[in-house]
Amino acid sequence: MLCVRESHTVLVTGGAGFIGSHLILALAARYPHWKILNIDNLDYCSSLKNLKSLENTSTYKFILGDVCDPLFITHLFSTEDISVVFHCAAQTHVENSFVCPSRFMHVNADGTGVLVRAAFHAGVKRFIFVSTDEVYGPSLHQPFDEASPQKPCNPYSSSKAAAENVVMSYWKKHKFPVIITRSSNVYGPRQYEEKVIPKFLSLIQHDQKCTIEGTGLQSRHFLYIDDLTQAFLIVMEKGILGEIYNIGTNFEIPIIQLARELVHMTEKNVSNENLDEWIQFVEDRPVSEMRYPMISDKLHRLGWRLKVTWKEGIRRTVKWYEENPEFWSLITNREEENLTAAVVGSAKAD
Repeated sequence: MLCVRESHTVLVTGGAGFIGSHLILALAARYPHWKILNIDNLDYCSSLKNLKSLENTSTYKFILGDVCDPLFITHLFSTEDISVVFHCAAQTHVENSFVCPSRFMHVNADGTGVLVRAAFHAGVKRFIFVSTDEVYGPSLHQPFDEASPQKPCNPYSSSKAAAENVVMSYWKKHKFPVIITRSSNVYGPRQYEEKVIPKFLSLIQHDQKCTIEGTGLQSRHFLYIDDLTQAFLIVMEKGILGEIYNIGTNFEIPIIQLARELVHMTEKNVSNENLDEWIQFVEDRPVSEMRYPMISDKLHRLGWRLKVTWKEGIRRTVKWYEENPEFWSLITNREEENLTAAVVGSAKAD
């Protein structure tokens, strides 16, 4: 087990993104004596606004950088005494993976190889790779446990499966202390609008219909972001090295029902009979997976339990998007933000 009473330096890649930023805030709250490094290239779906509350704290540092750059990553590990790594950085939008599969493989698999190699040579004590339930492929009936084989069905999940294999090879060959997590669909405040829940909420806010690929009968298991970050902390503290942990939820909802529920929550004057007037069906993706059921018994044995119900989690999420309708649209000049972050990161690194 990792001794959390000791002082550690933890690296979070992709820390300005949705999952990464929530994880950093959870780390800062639980381990105020730790040093937290955030490495992010500030791609379109990330923003330093997610971490504004930590900007002036002495234990947090942001550095603009790319996990695919071996010189940068090697220098980082040689100059910082990093003991824990959470590798969250990735290309994650499934639809985009069909358009440019080589980029997904480069960032998600090759980038992971660069990072885990440098972490291994630096003697890191924990390397936690954040993966996805999609590496299992779809299942209509049987839920997956961690021993289920990988059967990815799209370029995104294929790249994450390849990255998992790279990470696990360092455990098998060198006993390098790696742990892999696979989570259900995550949702909550500050998620970028390409993901289904914020996408639907944004469309509704702009008086547009929710666009659903295919029939809308495909369903997903939704996990609130706070439950995910708590699972990460438990895995870091108590997880068995070389193991894989599912982070799943029993709550499952068809996408068409999700759209109806969000319309009902945000449009108070719409009757149940008129909910489907807010739905528009569009062409399905090349490969459509109906569902990804998982069993999380291994994680439960470490003491993790879901604390946020769907009713409460979606209430918090809808409330946040109603109060922050322009959060992402106000980031109109990404180049300027990147430049500012680069200067800040360089100054802090010096």
